[in-house]
Amino acid sequence: MNAIAFPAPRADILARRDAIIAGLAGLVLPEALITSDNECKAFETDAFTAYRRMPLAVVLPTTTAEVSAVLAYLHAEGVPVVPRGAGTSLCGGAIPQEDAVVVGVSKMNRILEVDYANRIARVQAGVTNLGISNAVDADGFFYAPDPSSQLACTIAGNIGMNSGGAHCLKYGVTTNNLMGVTAVLLDGTVVEIGGGHLDAAGLDLLGLLCGSEGQLAITTEATVRILRKAEGARPVLFGFPSAEAAGECVAAVIGAGIIPVAMEFMDRQAIAIVEDFAKAGYPLDVEALLIIEVEGSDAEMDAMLARIVEIANRHEVMTVRESKSAMEAAAIWKGRKSAFGATGRIADYICMDGTVPTGQLAHVLKETDGIVKKYGLRVANVFHAGDGNRHPLILYNVNDPVEAEKAEAAGMDILRLCVDVGGCLTGEHGVGIEKRDLMRHQFSETDLRQQMAIRAAFDPAWLLNPAKVFPLEGRS
Repeated sequence: MNAIAFPAPRADILARRDAIIAGLAGLVLPEALITSDNECKAFETDAFTAYRRMPLAVVLPTTTAEVSAVLAYLHAEGVPVVPRGAGTSLCGGAIPQEDAVVVGVSKMNRILEVDYANRIARVQAGVTNLGISNAVDADGFFYAPDPSSQLACTIAGNIGMNSGGAHCLKYGVTTNNLMGVTAVLLDGTVVEIGGGHLDAAGLDLLGLLCGSEGQLAITTEATVRILRKAEGARPVLFGFPSAEAAGECVAAVIGAGIIPVAMEFMDRQAIAIVEDFAKAGYPLDVEALLIIEVEGSDAEMDAMLARIVEIANRHEVMTVRESKSAMEAAAIWKGRKSAFGATGRIADYICMDGTVPTGQLAHVLKETDGIVKKYGLRVANVFHAGDGNRHPLILYNVNDPVEAEKAEAAGMDILRLCVDVGGCLTGEHGVGIEKRDLMRHQFSETDLRQQMAIRAAFDPAWLLNPAKVFPLEGRS
């Protein structure tokens, strides 16, 4: 699969490799600098494994001061920098270049402060998403954004891609739960944006940084919102005779003004894959499944579920199965959270990330099936239905160049479809290299020039995470 282009590495940087590495060696401890091909190989790609490039070197600092010193040095040397969290990006957001140094935050993994009175936690950017919830769980709190990779993905990566997760329908994505950051600009300048208060004066730089895909700065610390856990939570399985019926049910629930804590979708292909792996008790006689979770007191959950069941009955629901215990609830979510890994057991796949209006879900599901069949491939649909954030998994054989090319082409057609019905190219995975060349399908040249001008204000030489997000041609 070679459809996505990378810029040619700069010969002058490659020629200075030994000198650049020697300079880095004077800034960090020996164990924080990785230079051999064998060790750098672990950083040549991310979860978008179809593409890979060996970096010039890898640096794993442990403090903001070290990040500042490293960036200042690389900026002075004119060396590109690729920020990296845990490498779970599904769009190639952390794939390096041969003339670039990877600066990772995985060793910056301490929780610095928990303030229950003000419901915030201050953490280093290498802390995992789930690590925050685990740290405050015993005191009845949690961190709301919960991407499927939350066991491994870092807060730095979540901020870079504005990640969401199953429960973002009610609680919002990263930007809605981020209070402040400590970040380092490309020239080594350390900036503090936001903090432990609800809002800050001036321009919304925090909103600009969240979702910027590592192109404006490297986040080293974050202050996030923690929430009190609900009195109770109850996931319910709803089975439907068709994907279209399930999609219409989602639109009807949202249209009725009902906001559950989560609404997750799986089609027959995904249900079979996940049930074989997780044994979660999913019904196998349906074409589509919704996991709808409500929370609150027993009375509140009963009332909301009664309204949802009434709507589901109008859309040919075949199965309604409530979790009856904490163990059953955990099994239901284990199945959903393991969907990507379970799919990887049976086939290679490309995971797409287009978002559509909920009213278009039924139409888009039908069209997606037609697109994939046109290329002679299979698709497993599993996604956050409540906010229309779709994750079709296009199954193919990575060792078959023809199938790989077809899978990538099918994915691009699906993303164009999302934009054409009023949606967008990405909900939480980011643009990275995967969707870079589709940006013109969503944005006009004027829109792109304005976005690139803002990016260039932070990094005029385009050294920070270059070759990502924007089409390579036409950059200023």
